Amino acid sequence: MTDRKFPEQLPLALPSDAAMGREDFLEAPSNAQAVAALDDPRGLPAGLSVLVGPTGSGKTHLAHVWARRVGAHWQPVQTFRADLPALLAPGAPLKVVIDDAATLAGTGGEEALFHLINHLRGRGELLLTAPVPARDWGLALPDLYSRLSAAAHPALAEPDEALLAAVLVKLFTDRQLQVDPGLIDFLLPRMERSLAAAGELVARIDHRALQLKRPVTVRLASEVLAEDLDNDGRPEAS
Repeated sequence: MTDRKFPEQLPLALPSDAAMGREDFLEAPSNAQAVAALDDPRGLPAGLSVLVGPTGSGKTHLAHVWARRVGAHWQPVQTFRADLPALLAPGAPLKVVIDDAATLAGTGGEEALFHLINHLRGRGELLLTAPVPARDWGLALPDLYSRLSAAAHPALAEPDEALLAAVLVKLFTDRQLQVDPGLIDFLLPRMERSLAAAGELVARIDHRALQLKRPVTVRLASEVLAEDLDNDGRPEAS
């Protein structure tokens, strides 16, 4: 159960920036390989790596941690082609991150990415993130396919139960909510097993508590989960 004062007004769905510091990244066996690879003081193997993991596994967060540690430039994939001349210009950053790089497959971004890889080869580092290995992106440019397929692919696995539990506790704590361990035990077997789903679920539970001016309890959480059953008709996990 929680103890807090409830505001008179209904909560607003205000956007918030996710905490992307190293202290905010929860290490676990499911991400140990990737953490070790990006923490290696020798840098990325051959200066090029593809960080792979399913949606919500923490790859964007870990890429932010690496970027801050080495002072890398965070390049939005949406503007990559337009920004390429600046990335190739004298004095441009020699350490670059492109999140969700698989979306470049089948577009003119493939050639742009190949140019950047060649530009940084031997003198810089490039970290890409994607949900699947590069061989499964559907790349059309043979030279790019060859280069990326040969790159290191540190991977994040689906979060295990211990990591999900720790993430749930942290997400509630970030919202100034100290919840009973029984609530975490109740949620774990009933929720989608991803970090993204954990964030969405905690936000919905908090919103419901504020809206109804009720404490966060197993009963309230069960009501939120019941909304999912009403929407898709799936039976609740036992």
